[in-house]
Amino acid sequence: MRFLKREGVFCRTCALASFRDMQTDTMVLGWWGPLSVLITPVTLLSNLGALSGIRRIPEPVVPGFRPPLDPGKPVFRRPAGILALVPVGLLGLAVFAFTALLLVGLVAGAGDHAGRPTLTAGSCARNDATWPEQDLEPEPCDSSEAELRVTAPVDGTCPAGGYIAYPEYSEDGSTSLCLRPLKA
Repeated sequence: MRFLKREGVFCRTCALASFRDMQTDTMVLGWWGPLSVLITPVTLLSNLGALSGIRRIPEPVVPGFRPPLDPGKPVFRRPAGILALVPVGLLGLAVFAFTALLLVGLVAGAGDHAGRPTLTAGSCARNDATWPEQDLEPEPCDSSEAELRVTAPVDGTCPAGGYIAYPEYSEDGSTSLCLRPLKA
C-alpha cells in the first residue's frame, strides 16, 4: 500500500490530466491488499475534493512555454476505469450480501422461538410425538388430553419417573423444566 501525491503548479488542463491518470490508477491498482479493500473507497472519495479544487482553477488564457497536457477521456470512459468497476461492484455486492444475510438471520432467528408454545411450572401439557421426541402443547390441567404436569426442577434434577422438557419450551428458551405424567 502506498499513497502518492503530485505537487506542483498546474494549469487547469494539466491538473485535470494528472487527476484522471492518478484516479484511474487508484481505481485499478488500489484494491489488491487486505487493508486496501477498505482504504481505496475512502481514497477515491477524498480525491473528489481535489477535483473540486481543480475545477476552481481558471482556464489557461495563453499557452505557457510548453503546451498543456491532454486531459484525455473522463475516468469511466477509459478501459482501466471500466475495469475498475469490477472490484467496486464486488465490494458493493459483498456489502449487500452481508446486509441481506444479517437481516435474514435476524428474521429467521426471531421466528424460531416465536412459534414454540411456552410452558410454565404448574401448567399441564400433552406430547404429540412419541417419546423421547417432544412436541409439547399446553393443555388445561382439567382437560382429558392433559398428560403431563410441568414442574420446576429441584436442585437441577427432576424426580424419578419424570421427563425433562427441552429448554426451548421454557419462557426464556434456555431453562429445562420437569414433566411428570398425570396418569401412571
